[in-house]
Amino acid sequence: QVRLVETGGGLVQAGTSSRLSCAASGPSGSTYAMGWFRQAPGKEREFVASINWRNSNTWYAESVKGRFTISRDNAKNAVALQMNDLKPEDTAVYTCVADDILVVPGSNPEYWGQGTQVTVSS
Repeated sequence: QVRLVETGGGLVQAGTSSRLSCAASGPSGSTYAMGWFRQAPGKEREFVASINWRNSNTWYAESVKGRFTISRDNAKNAVALQMNDLKPEDTAVYTCVADDILVVPGSNPEYWGQGTQVTVSS
């Protein structure tokens, strides 16, 4: 079983930055593609960003390109999401995800964290 533990989030002002982190713990030697989804109140859950463990290829939702950056530490099976120039529409519960193979837009990752709230005030 893989456990994902997220840190970060909270209340921030529009135009500022925030950073989310997530660490995956699972069977020794396992590596995962990791990423983030988010869900705003009354909206569908949506893909935000992901990174491949093998070659660190990244994917981003159009709405966050140029503002968010995903990175990973393979040795720690951890991923971070640096969020810059935050907007009120970025307000959502952000959930860390992982998969044995790939996390891309439209995929349904196998492992999900508990989620952390990010609220951006205007």
